[in-house]
Amino acid sequence: MFDSGVGGLSVLREVAALLPCEPVRYVADAARCPYGPRPASEVLKLSLDIVKFLLEKKCKLIVVACNTATAAAIDTLRKLFPHVPFVGMEPAVKPAAEQSKTRSVGILATSGTLQGRLFNHTKERYAANVELHVAAGNGLVELVEQGREDSPEALALLRTYLQPMLDSRVDELVLGCTHYPFLKNSIDKVAQGRMVIVNPAPAVAVQVKRLLAQRNLLADHAAAHPAYEFFSTGDVNILEQMQKKHLPQLSERCSFQALSL
Repeated sequence: MFDSGVGGLSVLREVAALLPCEPVRYVADAARCPYGPRPASEVLKLSLDIVKFLLEKKCKLIVVACNTATAAAIDTLRKLFPHVPFVGMEPAVKPAAEQSKTRSVGILATSGTLQGRLFNHTKERYAANVELHVAAGNGLVELVEQGREDSPEALALLRTYLQPMLDSRVDELVLGCTHYPFLKNSIDKVAQGRMVIVNPAPAVAVQVKRLLAQRNLLADHAAAHPAYEFFSTGDVNILEQMQKKHLPQLSERCSFQALSL
């Protein structure tokens, strides 16, 4: 599993809950975070480097736990490594459009995700009958990486993105970045119960389980206490702090290492 930073921990949280016997190796490319403003060609190169590292570690399935990296790289990754099952992040436009009572849906994502083929394909396919309100959440990833997801700064920044959506009667908010679920408390303060947050991470975990079962790759349920190995190209301490804060139940089985790519 990899992300530009700690955001993919929101996906790991769901995968670990659904598949408690699966060991996980997680790479945070914190040295190059955020991916959102970077050109797609650069994100593709960074993703390739990380995938090669994970394959050297004998990973049997790779979760691209980053919306921007999914948009920029997953098609190429599947072509280059056809024997490897990849699971990416897809903005949950379909369930949001189906559930919206006001027919007004908000998308909070990075610029890299919003410019990607996958998002635009999903939007055209599933959002024809709703009004979409899109915002690129510039600055939010950095706040999460700094552990300031509940700070006054996060609240103020979210208000600038979400208030126009609230004024337009948006009642379903799609989170199009894996960092954003960690902003849930701040989002709830801004929305005050007027928005349902749509997080694609649980669906990703279900897809991971389905692909592993399909290929007879599920870990033996007799194997207790799987290991969780974390690698970071930046400050390992930030990754460790976020793990302890948001996945404390895994702490006894976690190890952390610096990574140079």
